[in-house]
Amino acid sequence: MDTRNSHPQVRNRTYFIEILPPKIDSDKLLDDLDLFSQKYNRVLKSGFCACLTDNAMGKLSYQPIEVIQELELNSKPDQVMIHLTTFHTLTQIHEILDFCLDRNIFNLLVVTGDGSPRLPKLSLTDMGAVGSGKKNVTSVELVKYIHLKYPSKFNLGVAFNPYEPFAGEFAKMEAKVAAGASFIVTQPILAKNENLDVLLAKYADMPVILDAWMSKNIHLLSEAVGHLLSEDGAYDPIANLEAIHKWYPQCKICLTQLNFKAQFHLLDPDMTSFEW
Repeated sequence: MDTRNSHPQVRNRTYFIEILPPKIDSDKLLDDLDLFSQKYNRVLKSGFCACLTDNAMGKLSYQPIEVIQELELNSKPDQVMIHLTTFHTLTQIHEILDFCLDRNIFNLLVVTGDGSPRLPKLSLTDMGAVGSGKKNVTSVELVKYIHLKYPSKFNLGVAFNPYEPFAGEFAKMEAKVAAGASFIVTQPILAKNENLDVLLAKYADMPVILDAWMSKNIHLLSEAVGHLLSEDGAYDPIANLEAIHKWYPQCKICLTQLNFKAQFHLLDPDMTSFEW
């Protein structure tokens, strides 16, 4: 059976595809680096955007810029997005931003991050006026800081969690947009979502990228979004991706936990350039 023709809704579309750098404690680092390189180059060759995570779920990993530099990977404007959390020293933040500018990587997803006791945390004192009146550095302060120190250099995105209580999550989003966010990336979408509908109406002029969970492991997804999600019935990632396209045809989609061997060919990329 030709599975390429079984999923017409996912073909010939532009996608953001999440790729995790190797973990610090990997016992097969060379293999992991080789696999990262294969995934990264395949995404760029296909005309998609590679989204590189920053210690995802608090698991210590090599930084995207370290891996790009070590493997001497090419980067194309609008085809690489770096995730950036607040769990860095200010010196590290500047090293990451300077590297991105040097490699023409202008799209950053700025998130507070999951953190780890083994990771440093940005200091409000170091960041100066952008952190006044607050106890902790969040993505809001980091977005402000980047715009202050690197004016008009980066396209900064922020996260939206549709599973959080409405009032609190929208208050956070208003602060993020006021700080200078220019696009939004959601947590994984599993159904038509009322909070998401409100977000799309409120920020109709801002690009919103919907996350599609491509693993069958819903337990891991619950851990990722911080809320217990129903595990009733079998979860079909491709069917969910098709449904997201139908529910929200105006939105781009980011694929998380994509199985490159079993799923990438279903995307059937045919484009030569990536469009936001």
